[in-house]
Amino acid sequence: MAHRVILIPGDGTGPELTEATRRVLESTGVEFEWDVRQAGTDVMDQNGGNPLPEDVLAAIRETGIALKGPITTPVGVGFRSVNVALRKSLDLYAQVRPCKTYPGVRSRFEDVDLVIVRENTEDLYAGIEFEQGSEDVRELIEWLAAHGGKVRPDSGISIKPISITGTRRIVQFAFDYARRNRRRKVTAVHKANIMKFSDGLYLHVAREVAAENDDIEFDDRIVDNMSMQLVQRPEEYDVLVLPNLYGDVLSDLCAGLIGGLGLAPGGNFGEGIAIFEPTHGSAPKYAGQNKVNPMAQMLSGMLMLRHLEEIEAAAQLESAIAAVIAEGKSVTYDMKPRRDDPTAVGTSEVADAIIGRLGARV
Repeated sequence: MAHRVILIPGDGTGPELTEATRRVLESTGVEFEWDVRQAGTDVMDQNGGNPLPEDVLAAIRETGIALKGPITTPVGVGFRSVNVALRKSLDLYAQVRPCKTYPGVRSRFEDVDLVIVRENTEDLYAGIEFEQGSEDVRELIEWLAAHGGKVRPDSGISIKPISITGTRRIVQFAFDYARRNRRRKVTAVHKANIMKFSDGLYLHVAREVAAENDDIEFDDRIVDNMSMQLVQRPEEYDVLVLPNLYGDVLSDLCAGLIGGLGLAPGGNFGEGIAIFEPTHGSAPKYAGQNKVNPMAQMLSGMLMLRHLEEIEAAAQLESAIAAVIAEGKSVTYDMKPRRDDPTAVGTSEVADAIIGRLGARV
């Protein structure tokens, strides 16, 4: 029976990436029923400035699964991130970002194979902010001063909520993921030495959950020390579970270990809902040029196959992608020894090469 999947092409280079990924997924032999829904900058005018129409959310709630291309988020201006809005609207509390080296990729590291599990709904990314100069900020500053907190009067303020409930479910998710994928260790990352009532709570709850899952090894690291250790000896780590902001930062650091965001897939999980997407942006300046690397999007599709319990197809797709990378012939400019290499191919040609490895016809 075909799997019904919501397909959100996104904007910028998103439509090219998702089309290439759709072709390789269908070439695994798995049957899909694609329900294409539009979100992002391209549909804002038709939806009163809303880049995330309600019909998209309703469709995802109904099917429980989506494959999404990247969507543009303006820096400092414009609408709130569609990615953040999706996570909040659907309570996608867990983000999973595998970081794995493949032979043939230019990197200073070999044999990296770790997974970032990031809490998606709390921490500073909850977006509880107060604008500098507003009445709310003035009242907060007065309240803080009355309780011994010194804040400059020209400050903007963000609040960092960390809850027992949110922490317990993300750490348990990390242990369940480790167990399901035969991982050996979970490491909780925090700054509990300084932020004792937020990160301190996170660490306390993480240790409680670890005691309930003692079949899997557990340790913890302070986030700045963790950053140093990742670039010194990443092979010592397996599954990292982090609050929202640290997860965002360290997942990009780990992508750097494996050759960049062009090889960094992702999935966002809630209760009965999963959305798979690459972790890079939409690169609008390259839109329509058949130029950008589709492998992070394709590897996100591979994660989706695993989620759908199409394990053999997922393994075949990953092997086909790895073979194309190792050969080094049919790859985009960013994966060549020089970025101006004239032998670089385009997005669709990468898909053709992977489909050829899969032994299927378009």
